[in-house]
Amino acid sequence: MIYQFRSKAGPDVVMLADLTKRIFDILGRPLEPRGILTVEQLPDLITALETAILKDLEERTKANDESEKGAEKPKLADRLGQRAYPFLELMKQSKAKDEPVMWGV
Repeated sequence: MIYQFRSKAGPDVVMLADLTKRIFDILGRPLEPRGILTVEQLPDLITALETAILKDLEERTKANDESEKGAEKPKLADRLGQRAYPFLELMKQSKAKDEPVMWGV
């Protein structure tokens, strides 16, 4: 399934279900076919996603250090920061312009 996120503050963001589910798990929200992230919710959601991205980066750095010792190296395509960046930017733009983020509408 594909999710399309919209806001008057920025361009639409399209994500596949696997990434969307991962992000919504991080945000502590259930993933529903349609919904809204209100302006009041955005600051906490942005912080939660940024924290998860930093944690993912730290874990990958640690894994890269271990890979030099023979462990398997993580795939770059799976980096949370790279994959979640457009959605994070949409939330930041929406917060700055006091606009909600909606999907499924």
